[in-house]
Amino acid sequence: MKKIWIAALSTFALLMGTANAADVNIGYQLVYGPWKANMEKLQKEGLGGKSIEFFKFTSGTEVINAMASGSIDISLNGSSPTAAGYSRGVDLQVIYIYDNINDAEALVVNDKITGPQDLKGKTIAVPFGSTTHFHMMFALEQLGISPKEVNVLDMSPPDMVAAWERGDIDGGFVWDPALGRMKGKGHVLLTSGDLSNWGKATFDAMVARKGFTDENPDFACQWVKMVAAADAEYRANPKDYGPGSGKAKAIAQAVSGQEDQVGGVLALYGYPTLEEQASATWLGGGVAKALQATSEFLKDQGKIDEVLDSYDGGSNATFVKMVLDGKC
Repeated sequence: MKKIWIAALSTFALLMGTANAADVNIGYQLVYGPWKANMEKLQKEGLGGKSIEFFKFTSGTEVINAMASGSIDISLNGSSPTAAGYSRGVDLQVIYIYDNINDAEALVVNDKITGPQDLKGKTIAVPFGSTTHFHMMFALEQLGISPKEVNVLDMSPPDMVAAWERGDIDGGFVWDPALGRMKGKGHVLLTSGDLSNWGKATFDAMVARKGFTDENPDFACQWVKMVAAADAEYRANPKDYGPGSGKAKAIAQAVSGQEDQVGGVLALYGYPTLEEQASATWLGGGVAKALQATSEFLKDQGKIDEVLDSYDGGSNATFVKMVLDGKC
């Protein structure tokens, strides 16, 4: 815990120079998503009468530290670090599902690994505390491979790509755009979709500080409405995100990705509708169950000290329902 709060304060110090310049501080990670086509416009014009500043994070742990310090109001974060943060008492709750990860996260390996049992003795990189870390350890458990038999290293996606290109690692479990770059010199052994089918689903969440949303419910509604509209536009017109399109270019620019990959990557994710968001599958109960199951796993791994009795407060469908009811 001491290390967590030291890191949180360090993140806070780094952000304070610009945090007061905008009304709302939004965190994002290097993950493709339909709403990111709007980032440049949001940066310039704001939303709902409030100015916005965006902050890039390379891991869910960084997001949790920033939320713990109060530096970030809303951010994308994976389900695994979100569970860890909520378990530790960080002021956050899931207010929207950015995406159901499905096959958009995968374990890419080199030619030395042709089957799961070949993982023994190999070096595999994952961002610790992330959804891929959760799924990597779950995969080893299901495959009957002891974690001690695999050298699992903690690396951010950019560092992982560099290590992969140098030949320092045998594989990595990651998301795009890093995933796309690694696929060029390797092959996919497992995907998060495979592991979700084995009983452990993962997702990217819109997490928000409850202290912020309590004071700014209209902005939270506006933000959910904007993201939901972008998701709906993608579901209706996926061809508009192909190579050469304005949307693909904007999304790639937002996450330092590759324009020609955007359409294919978005197709790997699932983007729940507002009605699905509010259902028992997600904010109506499913998220709380997923956070609890993930927390139990993290405790077994020694990543958190305790599992809470209830995770019901870890999700909130209020703002999704506000959008559905036309209240913003």
